[in-house]
Amino acid sequence: MNKLLNLLNMLSQLRLLKSTPRFFSTTSRSLIETTKDRLIIFDTTLRDGEQSPGATLTTDEKLKIAFQLSTMGVDVCEAGFPIASPGDFEAVSRIAKEIGPLVEGRPSGLPMRICGLSRANEKDIRRCYNAIKHAPLHRIHTFLATSDIHLEHKLNMTRSECIDKSVEAVTYARSLLGENGDIEFSPEDAGRSDKDFLCDVLAAVIEAGATTLNIPDTVGYTVPREYGDMFEYLIQGTKGAEDVIWSTHCHNDLGLATANTLEGIRGGARQVEVTVNGIGERAGNTAIEEVAMALRTRPHMYDNVYTDLDISCITRASRMVSSFTGITVQPNKAIVGANAFAHEAGIHQDGVLKNKETYEIMTPESVGLVANNLVLGKHSGRAAYSDRLTQLGYTDLSPEQLESLVDRFKRIADDKKTVTDEDIEAIVNDEVFQPNDQWKLVSVHVTAGDKVKPTATVTLMNAEGEEFSEASLGNGPVDAIFSVIQKITGPAGKLTEFTISSVTDGIDSVGNVLVRIEPENEEEEILTNPQTGELFKKQFAGQGADADIIVASARSYLSAINRKIDHMNRKEELLERSISRKA
Repeated sequence: MNKLLNLLNMLSQLRLLKSTPRFFSTTSRSLIETTKDRLIIFDTTLRDGEQSPGATLTTDEKLKIAFQLSTMGVDVCEAGFPIASPGDFEAVSRIAKEIGPLVEGRPSGLPMRICGLSRANEKDIRRCYNAIKHAPLHRIHTFLATSDIHLEHKLNMTRSECIDKSVEAVTYARSLLGENGDIEFSPEDAGRSDKDFLCDVLAAVIEAGATTLNIPDTVGYTVPREYGDMFEYLIQGTKGAEDVIWSTHCHNDLGLATANTLEGIRGGARQVEVTVNGIGERAGNTAIEEVAMALRTRPHMYDNVYTDLDISCITRASRMVSSFTGITVQPNKAIVGANAFAHEAGIHQDGVLKNKETYEIMTPESVGLVANNLVLGKHSGRAAYSDRLTQLGYTDLSPEQLESLVDRFKRIADDKKTVTDEDIEAIVNDEVFQPNDQWKLVSVHVTAGDKVKPTATVTLMNAEGEEFSEASLGNGPVDAIFSVIQKITGPAGKLTEFTISSVTDGIDSVGNVLVRIEPENEEEEILTNPQTGELFKKQFAGQGADADIIVASARSYLSAINRKIDHMNRKEELLERSISRKA
């Protein structure tokens, strides 16, 4: 077994560090033989992405996202920050064990490398290693700030001490890892660091054993030409630069994350750090879908690199992450926004009808969007709906899930006659991308009007199959529903967001409701960001979809409560395990 793992890692290093497979590019006159470098796709949705305010994910949700990333062809998955909490450690460990070995459907034939983040100290690094070591291919990603503003005001450290501490961290990580592990080092706030000092730090960590050097624009400060030139400068001025992979990591504070990343590739970077939908702290990170489609749409501009990404998985990954995190994709978001392939202007519509290439530089189908080609209604059978779900990429539904979905499709068709792909996607997200059901909605009835005090009657079913019914008054129909749900499930906490959006145009559209709740008076839910030291309160998002917005509201609120209960149960389980181990 060890020989097999060693071989896997050797192959991975050969592919990821010095890969130059043969390709042929077609021109009008001849076939020109070219060599390309592999561009490593490093996805940090589960680490940097989850640090977005309110983007709480359960362990099971993280596993589903990690599986989707593996299917998509991502090379490295930064699964979390193991030292942050027992829950983060457990999630990274399970991803390493359950997703780390998977190779099915991956063009490289190699499993996804599972990575964990750690600060530059032994406790963090050891905790990180214990989480990621279960994956056949794994990585420790450690970091230390190098800008003078961070060294002086945050770390109270000299430049010389910074170099020593960086080397100690990489050396310790190297002592833990075997042949199947590698080390990435990031000089935090590199964008505002002195470039000559960076060369000194990076040369020292290369000598200590780092194999990937990440140059993060931590605060989204740099502009494209500056960022690309930085890579050229560092690669030319750092001893041992040719023996490592150089990586980008850009934040979007000035809206330049994708542009900076593409310039980093031009400057010599051969790994890009990205997130699905560009989620991340503050204004977010570089979006994986934007980089992937820029490379695919403008290949002649980046003809020296290639990736193994399956771009047809983009849309599903986007909707999964949006549903789980409760972070809605803005309508005009590139590639995955609702308006990305919409044409309203008459001139545009006329051009697209005559030839799509007049205004479309890529096809909706290429990123996993499928145009309607089958009208579904209340008379459509289970087979028709099953076939449509398969076409939309939902091939892993259980018979029970399929039966439940068909029932909901038919109920919607009773009201709006036909069911569109957008309706199907919304209902599937509501049915499939949900936390473990501690409570299920059985029925909801509301009486409301300008002369009547709003009253809601709700029936819920718990995990044991017992039904509970209650009624309650409220300031409005939604408030009445939320009040009665809390009567049954217990206090939910403070409602911090309530958003309604329509899935399609028209008065018969399926409605999608997003709610976010924040536990009240629970000090244990005050968390610390290990990277910045900032305090924040954990929030729980829930989404619900239905043709009746009242029902959608009840579903969304119950979804958020289920996430909170699931989180609390997981915490108790981890605490019991910890006490048991100590005993």
